[in-house]
Parts: sequence; structure tokens; C-alpha cells
Amino acid sequence: MSVRQEYRHAQEIARRITGEVGEPSFYGEQKKAVETSSRLFREHPLVTKAITVLGADPDRLGHGLSHVTKVAVDAGAIILVERQKENPGDRAHRLVALAHVAGVLHDIKREEKDHARKGAEEAERILRDFDFSEAERYAIAGAIANHEAFRPVPPLDDPAWQLLSDALYDADKFRWGPDNFSEMLWDMVSRRDVPLSKVLSRFLKGLEGVERIRETFRSSTGRQYGPDFIDRGMEIGRRLYTELTGNR
Repeated sequence: MSVRQEYRHAQEIARRITGEVGEPSFYGEQKKAVETSSRLFREHPLVTKAITVLGADPDRLGHGLSHVTKVAVDAGAIILVERQKENPGDRAHRLVALAHVAGVLHDIKREEKDHARKGAEEAERILRDFDFSEAERYAIAGAIANHEAFRPVPPLDDPAWQLLSDALYDADKFRWGPDNFSEMLWDMVSRRDVPLSKVLSRFLKGLEGVERIRETFRSSTGRQYGPDFIDRGMEIGRRLYTELTGNR
């Protein structure tokens, strides 16, 4: 069996287990916010323009268009949930648009070391050609700069901008749940043709890193729902490892 065939087989198993574990509770309990964010994402011309910036091949080390779309939509949904808690009736659509653009661009320098800081600098340059105020560009760049885990997080000087930053981080870390094992892992390793045996030799150590994400969520919505994403991902990861090593 070739390396690519091994990956496909492993991903099929991962997707089956993911279906058995079920989707995170965020998508059921906050369905309306997710649907609203998804609709706004599809309709906003600034989001379309940001996607165009990614070019014909938007993949960044396995963090491609599917990844950034999910991050953007979930970040927008988090903002809608948070703002409804604070001020019912506040539609917060402009802040959601900023979250969507930040989500699309957050991994634009994924291939480079210190990619969050460099991505923020690149986004700030790109956004000069967008219909954003200087303060909005600053907020988007600040959110992108803050989206890595286990790094210092400089606070932003406006509560709305801080919410944007926290929502982007949390939505990005939601991906370390089920998505990590059904999609992201295989997208990343397939670019390098790493033998599956080598992936498995590091798998349990990788699970320890995923579990550490559980305590890092920043918004109240992220802290409420993020651990459930990670717990489901850990269950998938453990079951996947057992099946793959048991079948070898």
C-alpha cells in the first residue's frame, strides 16, 4: 500500500469514528448564530475579496480554504452569541465581517516561522486596499497576531477588538477537535509524504499537545464550548490510534 493509500484508509477510519462520536454541542445549541454567520460570510463582498487574495491555491500547510472558512464562520458565530449576551438585539454584523476577513487571512503566512505575527503584518498591508478604517485594520491585524496558542497575548485597547481577537483564537482552536483527525492531520502530512508508521510513532505525543488546548479558550462562549470540541477530538484520536495500530 502506498503512502497516499495509507492516508486515505486512515482518514476513512477517522471520518467513521468522527460520525460515531457526533458533532460538538456548539453547532446544535448555537445553530442560529452559526447559520447567520455562514450566510453573512457568503454574502459579504469584503469576504469575497479576501478569499480572492488567497489566490488559486489557498492551501497553507494543510490549512486551506475549508479550514479558514470554518474558522471565519465560527468566529462570526461566537461574536453573535457574545453580543447577544451583552445587548440583545445588537446584530453586530460589522464586527462579524471583520471576524470573517480575519478568519480568511489568519494563516496567510502559515508556511513561515512566527506565522501569526508575520501574517498580521501581511494582512495589515493587504487591507489597505479594503473598505476598512485604520482602526478596523488594526483590529484585524491584532486578532491575527494573537491567534497562536501558548504565546504572549497583548491586549487590544477596545472591548470590541478584544472580542474579535478572542473569537478568532477560539474558532481556530475549535479545529483541534474532530476536524484535526478527520481533515487537518491528513492534509498536513500528505504534503510531506510522511510514512503512516512515522505519524503513528508521534501520535500519542501529539494528543498531549491537543489536550493542552482545552484550557486556553478565551471568550466566555469559547470556554463554554471549546472543551467539548477537544474532548471529542481526543476520543476520536485515541480510537483512531487503537484501530490503526491494532490493524498493523
